[in-house]
Amino acid sequence: MGQARMARPGEGGARRHRVRAWELVRFLYIGGFLMFLLLPLYWMVITSIKPVSDFLAVPPVVFPSEPTIVHYTAALYSYRGMQGLINSLIIASATTVLSVAVGTLMAYSLARFHTGGQHLAFWVLSQRFLPGIAVVLPVFLLYRNFGLNDTHTGMILIYTVFSLPFSVWTLYAYFRQMPVELENAARVDGCSRWQVLKMIAVPLAAPGIVTAAVFAFIYAWTEFFFALILTSRTAFTLPSIFRSFLGFQGAQYGESSALTVISLVPSIALGLLVQRHLVRGLTLGALHE
Repeated sequence: MGQARMARPGEGGARRHRVRAWELVRFLYIGGFLMFLLLPLYWMVITSIKPVSDFLAVPPVVFPSEPTIVHYTAALYSYRGMQGLINSLIIASATTVLSVAVGTLMAYSLARFHTGGQHLAFWVLSQRFLPGIAVVLPVFLLYRNFGLNDTHTGMILIYTVFSLPFSVWTLYAYFRQMPVELENAARVDGCSRWQVLKMIAVPLAAPGIVTAAVFAFIYAWTEFFFALILTSRTAFTLPSIFRSFLGFQGAQYGESSALTVISLVPSIALGLLVQRHLVRGLTLGALHE
C-alpha cells in the first residue's frame, strides 16, 4: 500500500483562499441580483409617497422629508382605482375557482382514463402558447353578439380559457405520479369514483392544486391586453387603469406608483402564504416526463 500523499507547504492556505474568493464572488452576485430586483420596487414605493415637487428633483430625493398619501387617495377615487380593485378581485377569484375545478376534473380524466388518447394532454398545454392577440378580434365579435363585452362573466370566461392549460398540465403531472393502488384499494372498500377523487386524489394533489390556483389568480390579476380590449366602463380591471395615467399633459407618477403598490399586495401576500406548497408543487410537477 502506498503512503498517503503529504500536503505541500502552503497548499491548505491556497485552498482556503480559493474558497473565500468563491464565497465573495457568490455574495457579490446575490447582492447585486437582489439590488437589481429590490431597487425599482423601493423607488416605486418611495415615489408613491413623494410630493409632486420631489419627482424630478436633482439630485433625486431618496426619501421624502414630508411623505404624503394623496397619490393613493387620488388613484383609488379620482381614477376609479377602487372600482378596478373590486372588479379584479371578483374576476381573479372566480377565474381561480373555475380554472382549478375544471382543471382538476380534466387532469384526472387524462391521467386515469387516458381521455382523448396519447397526445391530448400535450395539445392542451400547447394552447398556452397561443398569443392573445391572435384571438382577441373573434372573441370581441362573439362577445358583442352575445352581450358579454364589458361584463364580469365575459372576463372570467376568457381568463379561465387561457389559464386552464397550465392548471391541467400541472395537475396531470400530479395525478400521473400518484400510485393507482391507493385508488384501487378505496374502490374495493366500496368508494365510488367521485369519492376516490374527493378523498384520495385531491388531498394528495393539494400542492399541485395550490400551485395551479396561484398561477391562475396571478394571471387574471395582472392580465392587461384582454382587459384593455373587452372592457370599458363596468368590468375594467386594475391593470387597465394604468392607461389613464399617461396623457398629453404628462404622466401621473405618484398615482401610477401608488396603484402599482396596491396591485402588488395581493400577489405578494398570496405567494408568502402558500410558499411551501408552491415550491413543492412546482418541483413535483417538473418531474413529470
